[in-house]
Amino acid sequence: MKVLSGIAVVLFVWLQFSLWFGQSGHFARERLHDQLQSQQAKVGKLRHKNKILTAQVIALKADPSGLEARARHDLGMVKQGEVFYLIPDTEL
Repeated sequence: MKVLSGIAVVLFVWLQFSLWFGQSGHFARERLHDQLQSQQAKVGKLRHKNKILTAQVIALKADPSGLEARARHDLGMVKQGEVFYLIPDTEL
């Protein structure tokens, strides 16, 4: 009877260890849950950025003159015969 009780205790301890610390145990599940939350936050940010970029593409397709204005402002585009003046920021 002692041997059977000893085997039952060892089996119980081993099952508990697997339940809490095993490959699919409680703590592994918590780690995966945290990773899932992190990835979902990244996906949310990327979806928001994608919506902004889509709106910009639609706006540029709808108004071609906006494309030139954006190129002048963001890229410093200058037409032939124009003089480009760069005024540096005085803020420190």
